[in-house]
Amino acid sequence: MMRSLFSGVAGLKTHQTKMDVIGNNIANVNTVAYKSQNVTFQELMYQTTQSASAANAATGRGGINAKQIGLGVMTGAINANISTSGASQSTGNPFDVQIKGDSFFVVSDGSNNYFTRAGAFYVDGMGNLAMTSNGYTVMGWQEDPNNPGTIIKNTVTPLRIMSPEKLVSEPEQTTNSYLSGVIDKNSTQLSSTKGLITNISLYDNLGYSYIAKFAITDYTSAYTVTSDTITPGTTNVDKYYIEFPADSGKFIQASGVAVDGVTYYDRTDTKIAKEGDYNIQAFDLVDSKGYSLIHKKTEPGYEKTGYDAEGGPGEKDSTGFPKSISLDQNTLHYDPKTGKNQNLIPGTTNEQPFTITIDATTPDGIQAFQDPIKMFVGTSTMYDNKGTSTIKGNSGNYEGQYAGRKVGQMSGVAIGQDGKITATYDNGTSKLLGQIAVANFANPSGLEKIGDNLYQSTPNSGAFDGIGEDITAGSGSLSTGVLEMSNVDLSAEFTDMITTQRGFQANSRIITVSDSMLEELTNLKR
Repeated sequence: MMRSLFSGVAGLKTHQTKMDVIGNNIANVNTVAYKSQNVTFQELMYQTTQSASAANAATGRGGINAKQIGLGVMTGAINANISTSGASQSTGNPFDVQIKGDSFFVVSDGSNNYFTRAGAFYVDGMGNLAMTSNGYTVMGWQEDPNNPGTIIKNTVTPLRIMSPEKLVSEPEQTTNSYLSGVIDKNSTQLSSTKGLITNISLYDNLGYSYIAKFAITDYTSAYTVTSDTITPGTTNVDKYYIEFPADSGKFIQASGVAVDGVTYYDRTDTKIAKEGDYNIQAFDLVDSKGYSLIHKKTEPGYEKTGYDAEGGPGEKDSTGFPKSISLDQNTLHYDPKTGKNQNLIPGTTNEQPFTITIDATTPDGIQAFQDPIKMFVGTSTMYDNKGTSTIKGNSGNYEGQYAGRKVGQMSGVAIGQDGKITATYDNGTSKLLGQIAVANFANPSGLEKIGDNLYQSTPNSGAFDGIGEDITAGSGSLSTGVLEMSNVDLSAEFTDMITTQRGFQANSRIITVSDSMLEELTNLKR
């Protein structure tokens, strides 16, 4: 009699455990990447009242089975449904990432690595890619500093994708240029005093822009190309304050710097044409600060004393503005029969480019253009174009490479299907910032849930090697702008809830009926 009571109690406890799991599943029906759990029951134990016996051939009696009475039920296992992915929910956030496959993101609290399927990430104040829920950093691999564009698959480290050095793209000097278009021999521009003018935009080693001007003039058997001028590519519109020596009491503001001169203003922004005994010469600089050289006629002690934009002493400009530009050759040759360019290396069919030399040495000996600039001319032609020449200068080579660039500011970040994180910059370049690594386990159901959408490895799940894997090594991939939702099936959960409720109800009836039987037993003696 007591056995049935205890079996009923065990049944109540086990069904209550199953109801707890069902309740947790339903509570997490909208939790990102939640994996539903299910409970399996197993028999608790048995009391054997009579053991089994074998058949007796001598007596002819057959064997008998053991007589066992069950003592209830217990929870056999609580398994997480890891292998079934949840539905995809579009968020439009480029840092929301969903894993396609059985892998896990690797995240860290700074001391230990954990694993998650919840790819709701953001960039924290230090530039780290991190979980929005708890700030744990996303782990991955870094770019090889000695081989840009290549990932080093080593021990995972935090992905700091927006560190100060990654927010900018380095400038690059122009090393190639070319002339394209048509030279019409009947063009009046060729015979004019200045010739046919063409410009080429250039960048120096620090990313400052320049415009190199070339003149093409008519010649008896070839066209003459001469370098004209090179000037900063952008007009400096900042106002610069230039402070004279303290005993002079003069304070002048220079504004509107242009190629051919400068307009001066006093400290009240009143335009002045002349400043007493002072003769001021301002060079046209391309940096954001600028310097001017001040000549004082009446006091030799101050002659050629430079002052910077804040009024402090300064004897040099910061870029070494171009002083001259020249070419190593000066003739353009075209086949009079075909009109095609014939500037070839002697004895070959290879094009012979011009070499542009720019003297832009600063007072401290630094050359702004550290590499020679080649100017190819092979795509230009000499055809009849109704008296109009269309030849023009272009930056870069024929494929658009080596055109140089200014310093670039980060304009966007994208995460690829392979987990590689790439930044784009406003100077047209891109840079590899790192790659998200993932972890795979022989038995993912063996992972232990620790809350916050996190798992940790156990002896039954298999260990994490500290390096991880490329998501594309198997059949997986990453999707951005979407999140994996919970894989809870409400219809299945409500069905389980009904059967669990009935099981709980039935076990409670065992207890009440057993109690009634005990009551009848005690009532035998009145």
